[in-house]
Amino acid sequence: MSAVLSLQDVTFRRDGKEILHGISLGVGRGEHWALLGPNGAGKSTVLGFCGAVTHPTSGSVHVLGEQLGRVELQALRRRIGHVNPRHPLRSPLTVAEVVLTGVTGTIEVPSRWKPTPEQSDRAYELMEDLGLTARIEAEWPTLSQGERGRALIARALVAEPELLLLDEPCTGLDVAAREQLLEIIDRLAVERPGVATVLVTHHLEELPETTTHAALLASGRVVASGPVDSAITTETVSAAFSHPITVTHQDGRWAARSERPARTG
Repeated sequence: MSAVLSLQDVTFRRDGKEILHGISLGVGRGEHWALLGPNGAGKSTVLGFCGAVTHPTSGSVHVLGEQLGRVELQALRRRIGHVNPRHPLRSPLTVAEVVLTGVTGTIEVPSRWKPTPEQSDRAYELMEDLGLTARIEAEWPTLSQGERGRALIARALVAEPELLLLDEPCTGLDVAAREQLLEIIDRLAVERPGVATVLVTHHLEELPETTTHAALLASGRVVASGPVDSAITTETVSAAFSHPITVTHQDGRWAARSERPARTG
């Protein structure tokens, strides 16, 4: 399987402090990875490499066959879709306008830019697929967090990326909206089998059923990595979070709960 992402012995330093210590990770075409770990584990930094927005201090990072540091970044980033629920939009753009900024790779709509008919058709098709038809002209501040999540997925897909990054996509969602979003992510995996995905989360309950692989990080190191059933276990999750946690997997979904000491007496 061809590599979409390859991190080899990557370290990263910020303000003189080493944050990542020799991270290695490989993501193949059509694989669906989860990055899990506690706050400060290094997940966001690793996702920055995947999105071609952060360069390693040492080691090598290849994204879609291109090595960071030896490629024109803007062209590479246009091949990557990024879903960030903290999307830093300041203007009251409509849903349609937000989705179309995925074509330009910008937050705001560039002045004097107009989408082609083909681009508009694709944007409207995605909005229809994601259940946003009734909200196409709604302005961003009026949307629920769930509607924003679906709009951001449409925005990420409109440029037909080869790699899709999901940065804690369930942030701020209630249970119903979370389940709807996970159903959409599962459906995308089936409808676009060649697109690799990397999803960052703290919570096992937020893993889609279609997750194929996982990497658990703690203190800037990989605790476990590989096929999801072997990477996510009671032992590996307990080690990553430095707390005894029981992991269960039922009907395609994961759950975690703290182990309780046996009662005596």
